[in-house]
Amino acid sequence: MAILNEKFFDSKDEMTEHLASVLENTLSQAIETDAAASILVSGGSSPAPAYKRLSGLDLDWSKVTVAMVDERWVAPNHEKSNEAFINSTLLQDKASGAPFVTMKNEQPSAIQGQSEVEARYQSLKQPFDITILGMGPDGHTASLFPHADGLKDALKTEQLVCAINAKESDVTGSITERMSLSLAGIANTKHAILLISGEAKRAIYEQAKEQGSELDIPLRAVLGLPELKLSVFWCP
Repeated sequence: MAILNEKFFDSKDEMTEHLASVLENTLSQAIETDAAASILVSGGSSPAPAYKRLSGLDLDWSKVTVAMVDERWVAPNHEKSNEAFINSTLLQDKASGAPFVTMKNEQPSAIQGQSEVEARYQSLKQPFDITILGMGPDGHTASLFPHADGLKDALKTEQLVCAINAKESDVTGSITERMSLSLAGIANTKHAILLISGEAKRAIYEQAKEQGSELDIPLRAVLGLPELKLSVFWCP
């Protein structure tokens, strides 16, 4: 089982302040001890304020490699591109020159682009110093969606990344090609942080801690990783 450290905050601002502090301390220490740092980042509204705060810090950003946790297989200028989101939040100000390893490439599909992305990620500093995860109301994390095409492979492969075809919405029924850290990729970090906001997501998180199928709630697989140091930050 993962080594859980649960922290509950009264507000998103309080959570943001603590997250930014953890990220700064982690990256500073990695630079000091290893002369290099690696941070794996997710999209979404929860980490955005911390990213913006982090971008103004006086770190040696040339030694901090930023890489994606997951990405939709869309152009980098697409409105739903996580790459565009990270460029507009974290990779600004003093962090604008940080090396950035992205997931989308020129291949027509995620499965065709997977080997190239895997090679990129194998070249990163390992284990990653810190990985930031989110969680959806269906219990997905990264792009490990319940019963998605590619999920079984993503949970058992030794590769760091895996192509996923995810059913994004039960309303639209749209299928979205994505690239994601595999379960092994998530495990390959010194410290992971899971961000949760709202009572509904907290309820799913508590459900994920119970026994059940990892295909139904993929977060269960992450919580079951042996020796993963996982901090869970929750706010209302």
